[in-house]
Amino acid sequence: MNVENYDTFDLGDVKLQSGETLLSAKLAYKTYGSLNKEKSNVIVLPTFYTGTHYRNEGFFGVKRAINPEKHFIISINLFGNGLSTSPSNSIKQKGSKFPTITLFDNVACQHKLITQHLNINKIALVTGWSMAGCQSYQWASQYPDMVEAILPFCASAKTSLHNFVFLEGIKAALCADPIWNNGDYISPPINGLKAFGRVYAGWAFSQSFFREKKYKNLGFNNVEELLIDWENDHVKNWDANNLLTKLSTWQKGDISAGSKYNGNFIQALESIKAKTIIIPCSHDLYFPPEDNEFEAKHIKNAELRIYNSIWGHCVANPGNDEGFEIALDKAINDLLE
Repeated sequence: MNVENYDTFDLGDVKLQSGETLLSAKLAYKTYGSLNKEKSNVIVLPTFYTGTHYRNEGFFGVKRAINPEKHFIISINLFGNGLSTSPSNSIKQKGSKFPTITLFDNVACQHKLITQHLNINKIALVTGWSMAGCQSYQWASQYPDMVEAILPFCASAKTSLHNFVFLEGIKAALCADPIWNNGDYISPPINGLKAFGRVYAGWAFSQSFFREKKYKNLGFNNVEELLIDWENDHVKNWDANNLLTKLSTWQKGDISAGSKYNGNFIQALESIKAKTIIIPCSHDLYFPPEDNEFEAKHIKNAELRIYNSIWGHCVANPGNDEGFEIALDKAINDLLE
């Protein structure tokens, strides 16, 4: 992965929600801009499934609503993304020995980074795409008195059964490669990674995207070129066990999981005090607007803004849909005004 310099925060051994322990844990993160005197300009950007802090740079800039000249931006890498502690870089828990990690675990460790290391106790906004947006819900329910606003886009507070089944499909495609060897591979399971990418591509965009051949907007002459690109991206940039670790985290997404809410999803939603704008895409196959409609009914200060686009989940990928970028920035400005 092509990433710039970043910082790390040593967490030591971390007791996880599963009861397991993540040994010698580290969070990789990068900050942009300066913290103001009141410490009131903090924006947290977690990372998405195949994202890093570097990829998050597409969501802010000096001409964007999130502006490093005005805001102190903290971009934090998920466990399992190859920069924070992951199966690929863990010294003591490599490969199949890596423990199960939830969004609760990620956010609890992010909270330590922000409060104990950066000495910050208020967050103006947590926002992000896909799994990053899922973390914004997690932040607001886990630490309701700390987070003033959230803006999840193309995300949900609880992974739906349909989303879970999709993830089972791409997992099965990867794990069918005998080279994977239950996570104890010597060389990368290239055929499994290619299969993973091919299956994934069919869900990242909508049916109408393919029907109208919008892939040509991305520079592909035909569907096969797009599929090969997705294959190559996963082979070149991602470790198989890292992908599976984050996939498990995604599947277990549920802000009500754990002792605080004991699975009471409505109670968890109602606990959110943050001013909330939720932006789903009308054609998102992972996170359909119907899930967000339920959430918006139970979050006290929530507004649902459905963005209509045949780009599906990838509408939010920077550069794909200029209209979405405008809608996103407007929502951010509305929350921060």
